[in-house]
Amino acid sequence: MKKLALIIGMGAALAGAVYLAFGGTTAEVGRIMLQPTDGQTVALGQDVYATNCASCHGADLEGAPNWRSPDADGRMPAPPHDANGHTWHHDGDTLFRLTKYGVAAYIGDPDYASNMPIYDGLLLDAEIIAVISYIKSTWPQEIRDRHDEMENTQ
Repeated sequence: MKKLALIIGMGAALAGAVYLAFGGTTAEVGRIMLQPTDGQTVALGQDVYATNCASCHGADLEGAPNWRSPDADGRMPAPPHDANGHTWHHDGDTLFRLTKYGVAAYIGDPDYASNMPIYDGLLLDAEIIAVISYIKSTWPQEIRDRHDEMENTQ
């Protein structure tokens, strides 16, 4: 009887962890609230971006050349995060989960190969949110407004 209770408890804990990690929200922060108008958050995000993201996504968020076509290794190059890219087509929760847990986890395909690092354990949640907030702060107002509308309908 004790063994059965232990197995059920462990199963429930595992199911809860999977839901929190890949469900609609994150366990650490709930619904992601970007802060593109908060100076401190944006400054932190800019610093973290420069250290961790710019080498692939570009110092000016311009992305890798030919980012829409696979590289020689068959992997997609880093997309731009400026207004020319597709980052603003995704809500904050999606961007957070992609960054923290990786593309393979997000799409549910453990075999998906990506050059994008998984930042879980490398960056704090607040740093990931700051990076995404910094990126959003650079978009033209029209795109920020469209992103806000999308976020508000979630």
